[in-house]
Amino acid sequence: MTTVSGDPRESAAAAETEQPRARRALRVALLGNPNTGKTTLFNRLTGLRHKTSNFPGTTLEARVGRLRTESAAPGEDAPRALGLTIDLVDLPGVYSLELDQLEAEICRGVLEGRTAPRGLALAEPDALCVVADATNLARNLVFVGEAVRRRLPAVVALNMIDLARRHGIHIDPRPLEEALGCAVVPISARTGEGLDALERALGAARLPHTPPGEPRALRAWAEALYETAAAGEPSLDADSLTDRLDRVFTHPVLGVVCFFAVMAGLFYGLFTLAQYPMAWIDSLFAVLGSGTRAVLPAGPVADLLAEGVVAGIAATLVFVPQIALLFFLISILEDTGYLARAAFVVDRLLRPFGLPGHAFVPLLSSHACALPGIMATRAIPDRRERLATILVAPFMTCSARLPVYVLVTTVLFRDRPLLAALAFVGCYALGMLAGVLSALVARRTILRGRSRPMALELPSYKMPGVGTALHTTWDRVRVFLKQAGTAIVAISIVLWWLGEYPHVDPPERAAAMRAEAGQAREMAAALGKEGGDLKAQAEAALAGARAMEEEADRLERVHAKSSAFVGRIGSALQPVFEPLGYDRQLTIGVLASFAAREVFVSTMAVVVAGEEDAESEGVLERLAGAERDDGTPVFTAAVGWSLLVYYVLAMQCLPTLAVTAREAGGIRWAVLQLVWMSGMAYVAAAAVYWLLK
Repeated sequence: MTTVSGDPRESAAAAETEQPRARRALRVALLGNPNTGKTTLFNRLTGLRHKTSNFPGTTLEARVGRLRTESAAPGEDAPRALGLTIDLVDLPGVYSLELDQLEAEICRGVLEGRTAPRGLALAEPDALCVVADATNLARNLVFVGEAVRRRLPAVVALNMIDLARRHGIHIDPRPLEEALGCAVVPISARTGEGLDALERALGAARLPHTPPGEPRALRAWAEALYETAAAGEPSLDADSLTDRLDRVFTHPVLGVVCFFAVMAGLFYGLFTLAQYPMAWIDSLFAVLGSGTRAVLPAGPVADLLAEGVVAGIAATLVFVPQIALLFFLISILEDTGYLARAAFVVDRLLRPFGLPGHAFVPLLSSHACALPGIMATRAIPDRRERLATILVAPFMTCSARLPVYVLVTTVLFRDRPLLAALAFVGCYALGMLAGVLSALVARRTILRGRSRPMALELPSYKMPGVGTALHTTWDRVRVFLKQAGTAIVAISIVLWWLGEYPHVDPPERAAAMRAEAGQAREMAAALGKEGGDLKAQAEAALAGARAMEEEADRLERVHAKSSAFVGRIGSALQPVFEPLGYDRQLTIGVLASFAAREVFVSTMAVVVAGEEDAESEGVLERLAGAERDDGTPVFTAAVGWSLLVYYVLAMQCLPTLAVTAREAGGIRWAVLQLVWMSGMAYVAAAAVYWLLK
């Protein structure tokens, strides 16, 4: 049926030379309303894996796939249709080509030859493939009329023809072909029905008739044409079931209850299932780090690879299970049709704060990682609403914050898991509240403007496609690894260097303990030679020597971290964090985590407890009982709550700032995001500390 030659971006540019039209690839623009299955058809024809969504605005770029037809229909021009190479350009779904929206502007630019996807030269398409939903053909024919008025050779693909038949709708394509003057092919992109005929039709696309020019006449024209082509009455069973479900899922009260129930189930599954692969990844890289040290001679190179490179890769991959699972579950909800209903319900909740329902998916995605969440804001049509969503997306609790929450809540509520769980939930709630209130401030000041009403078509309910969800998950994970992975590894190497150098002599107390341990070992050796009743004394002396050596190691690690560049910077800036209740040790941890939040736990394990592994036995007890230089506790209740509030609100992720600058259109937005979030975190954490002190 089709052979795929891969993504044409590498080779299509060479094909766009001054060759005769019959010899170069045929450029076909694929367009249609949202929810017509256009992108599913694109993926089916080309073998690529672009994302399919159930609400408008998700696709905001023109994407290219290549296919080659292998057979010609009887009576067609065989030299033209046989073995024809087609560059299929997938355009954003729009309700009208004349709308004042970014999606419509992209479509107009490609159809008029003013813009082109990467890898293709500027040129008008050779033909159009207009995808229409056979279950909602009357409305879709209005868009078909708009498209064929462009006076380009065209083919109309009647998608979801299997669902139309199932609903009792029978469509005869012949009256449509006579009225439009071009081929009309019934297909099902989901099952593959009719795709052979569609490929042949694309290779022999012809110029259609021009429908009426006035918008009012074009609506009337579509209704009349539908009456001539469609027969039968839609089945009431499917519609009544959809209506009953929608009465619940979109209800002002029940819809909100259902939404929170679905989200609770989603996050419960996320945290329950993701903990196992996260633990496996953590264990694997612990072995790799140890193996690196075992095969390399001791020195800076081994330290760099084990503590910088391997640890940096581990810091990236350990969050992949949560990110992958979240996007898999989101894709499943999207395919069922529920996500569109959730966006409709959330629109009522977000609209008072100046955010649209379109912001729902970006904000939900940001609970895994802010990077794909910010990139998903491309789905928001209004620029001011999009910028507001970008600015507040990092307030959502991402995976990198979770180790900090676990550490602090465990220290605060040792042996009180219910209170720790409530504090955990409170952190999520505080982040969401801070986000929507910040959006309200932005929309009333720097992003002031009237909000657009949310136009949303509710798709039919369908069984989700697991394969599509897996492909979507892989694409999102790949984006995370590409955008954040390299940055996190680089940051880990820099942090390792700041925490490792300069090397200093061990403290006097550690040196004295090592000397005492050496004497104890000599005594143990002497007693061991005597044998008899002195054997027990020898073992006790040896155990004491080991304990002193372990304590000396711990003291040396603490002293080395405090004397390194990061420790010196923390000590110098400690007065800045004094109003928050943070001593020198906590200041070092906070500063280290400005590059990436997740390093706070490992930094505190070394600085306070002298352990490189925060999960080692006894580390939490040492952290809970840690003392300041003046002998007072480090982790009081006031300090613990101040830390939680600070990490909920602060911007501590350099990759996120880089993506904000790129997606928002300038570094000034990233600077604003950094200053606003960090300033809010500082003020709120200080207020909490002084209230609870």
